[in-house]
Amino acid sequence: MQIFAAIKRRRHYTGGHKKLKKIVSFFFVLCTLIAIFSVVTPAAQRTVTVYNWGQYIGTGEDDTIDVIAEFEAKTGIKVNYITYDSNETLWTKLEMGGSNYDVIIPSDYMIGRLIANDMLEKINFDNVPNYANIPDAYKNLDYDPNNEYSVPYNVGMVGLIYNKTMVEGEPTSWNIMWDSKYADDILTFNNPRDAFGIAQFLLGLDINSNDTADWDKAAAKLTEQNAVLQARVNDEVFNKMEQGNAAVAAYYAGDYLTMAEVNPDLGFVYPDEGVNIFVDSVCVPKGGQNYDAAMMYINFLLEPEVALANAEYIRYASPNTAVIDNDEYSLKGNEYLYPAKEDMPKCEYFHDLPEDVRSYYESLWDKVLVSD
Repeated sequence: MQIFAAIKRRRHYTGGHKKLKKIVSFFFVLCTLIAIFSVVTPAAQRTVTVYNWGQYIGTGEDDTIDVIAEFEAKTGIKVNYITYDSNETLWTKLEMGGSNYDVIIPSDYMIGRLIANDMLEKINFDNVPNYANIPDAYKNLDYDPNNEYSVPYNVGMVGLIYNKTMVEGEPTSWNIMWDSKYADDILTFNNPRDAFGIAQFLLGLDINSNDTADWDKAAAKLTEQNAVLQARVNDEVFNKMEQGNAAVAAYYAGDYLTMAEVNPDLGFVYPDEGVNIFVDSVCVPKGGQNYDAAMMYINFLLEPEVALANAEYIRYASPNTAVIDNDEYSLKGNEYLYPAKEDMPKCEYFHDLPEDVRSYYESLWDKVLVSD
């Protein structure tokens, strides 16, 4: 089985009155030039460093908006754009310090952890007027109950992607991820929280349990799964499923829509046992050097045209009413992104867990990987 992982000098003057006059004149001209240059190109010297998930922003494909290029053109602020492949990778980078990111986009439970560890700046909502586009359904959630640190970016759910030419019928349960019939054709997450979540749903366990015995049971189930796995993946899942190199994969609904455009043989279901629902939100980590530019960037992401371009490209559910209510939105009412109330799967949010529980399941995860 493979495991994949996916930057004034001060002048001193002593001289006569005439010489002083010349120097004053020189300084007047110099200051005027500096002032003019600053007015013409103030933002050309500014940068905002964004740390985001891979393939998680509109690139201008299919005649939509290239979000980064558009922001740079409108503001003159250069975007230094860096990607990561999991919340845990993001956490490690921030915990190590010295990263100086200005904008990050973690998931709900990770936001809760960052808040608890005093690692986020509060959002100045006076400078984010487009926050008015976020409905109440995505406010006062568990991870940021007072709406101080985060602005919703995307919403999604985990489900099961399967190749209809390789799988018999439509799967309804997570147990297919352990089915020896599909040995070496099964892909699962290469991060502990998502991987444990699937095992916990299958076993009927609380995905936010503080009981170590529950985590032991889930770890045993994951160890059992090693015998049938082809690989643990993050973004590598795209090529594998698009090229028909695996039969089933646990991944996000929005990404299924992207893969299905390439490979129409792919299907998608929400397993009966339940799924993780998540909100990825824009935050500002402490240590950043460009807070005002970060506010401009966040507000820009909420612009109706920009949010629509992102929604069309990323293909996750949007929390932005300017997108949800837009009749030109090609995914409006999509059955996987916006299921009807009667079709909504059983779903739960991940919550941040106490440090001792987190350390415990991370140690179990290491053992699961070693047992491959």
